Amino acid sequence: MRTFCNTISGLRWSDPAGYPALVNDLRRSVAAFGTPDFAAALRADLAALGPDALGLQQALTAGSTALSDDIDVMLLRHSETFDGLHVRIGVFFTSVLGGCACADDPTPEDTHSEYCEIDITIDRRTGMARIQPTSG
Repeated sequence: MRTFCNTISGLRWSDPAGYPALVNDLRRSVAAFGTPDFAAALRADLAALGPDALGLQQALTAGSTALSDDIDVMLLRHSETFDGLHVRIGVFFTSVLGGCACADDPTPEDTHSEYCEIDITIDRRTGMARIQPTSG
């Protein structure tokens, strides 16, 4: 059964475009920064947040609803400052173009491969992160 990413719950909002502004607890990623385990720790932290926290619904280009199955995260680049970590990830996910969805509708559900890039800024002290889509 597919789970749709329609709502973002439990997050604080500040971006008028509808993207989540602050999410909690990427402390494992902060602790692993600079080690070979960083990419795996980041994936685990993001998986624990769930796909809604990544704002995939707002990043759609082909479908109308983002699906939470088959999400893959790729670390593109990372850097550090005195108080934070800056990470850009690429996210591969699937969307569906919704139709009638009537019980007798013979049209199969069309899925589409989607991709977006997301910038994440993580506060070193708290593990709090700002997640936002890239502008290009």
